[in-house]
Amino acid sequence: MRHVARLAKYASLVLASLVVLVPLVVVVFASFKTHAEYQATGPLTPPADWLNLDNFVTAWTAGDMLRGFLNTTVILIVSLAGTVAVGTLAAYAMSRFVFPFKRLILGLFLVASLVPGVTTQVATYQIVKSMGLVNTPWAAIVLFLGTDIIAIYIFLQFMQSIPPSLDQAAMVDGASRFTIYRRIILPLMKPAIATVVIIKGIAIYNEFYIPFLYLRSPDLNVISTALFRFKGPYGAQWETIAACTMIVILPTVVIFLLLQRFIYNGVTAGATK
Repeated sequence: MRHVARLAKYASLVLASLVVLVPLVVVVFASFKTHAEYQATGPLTPPADWLNLDNFVTAWTAGDMLRGFLNTTVILIVSLAGTVAVGTLAAYAMSRFVFPFKRLILGLFLVASLVPGVTTQVATYQIVKSMGLVNTPWAAIVLFLGTDIIAIYIFLQFMQSIPPSLDQAAMVDGASRFTIYRRIILPLMKPAIATVVIIKGIAIYNEFYIPFLYLRSPDLNVISTALFRFKGPYGAQWETIAACTMIVILPTVVIFLLLQRFIYNGVTAGATK
């Protein structure tokens, strides 16, 4: 039975690896194929010419990928900074202060996280339009900031593990509430902040619906909508889309390889807290 269990363990690992790697291999093979070769060969057939970079050039120029990366970076940085600021301040207030309807507010946060986002899209669009934010980067930034109840709960759970005696000791020394938040609470919440930044950053980087609906101007092109440029009513340039996908994947792979130690530590520490 021990050998059977070991065989089943390795078989499951191999199967999981195939599920993850086979789609990536298909995308890599397709990105180096010509249109005629893509139509005539199977998805797991290697390309005839590994030096064919025409698809990457087309994806970079016709897809306006440079502008997409710049717009995505701006939206990502501002949204993450705002999420951390709003989330930590909200968690600090709910954890340390006593005020009327505190339990009601926590309950409303929970209800808001359970409501499917698609059911409120019409009302959300009307609100964003009335604010004059459609076709501006602030439409995506405001929505990314205002829909992340989960981040507040992560910060709140972590905040409860920080003893209030630290606040009281700082107040005895004359520190204000904001000084306590800035000098004591924020440094101690680095693992939780790392967890939220990882989860939220991946979600924003992969988001397609919000940029496609609110950022229709070509000047506001982001990387997720750049791939959609090669899909038309009469077909799709799948080999170019594959090359565009490889360009989008490359920065995330490089960042992960450089920061994997911090990513693992942040997720683990945030989960245990």
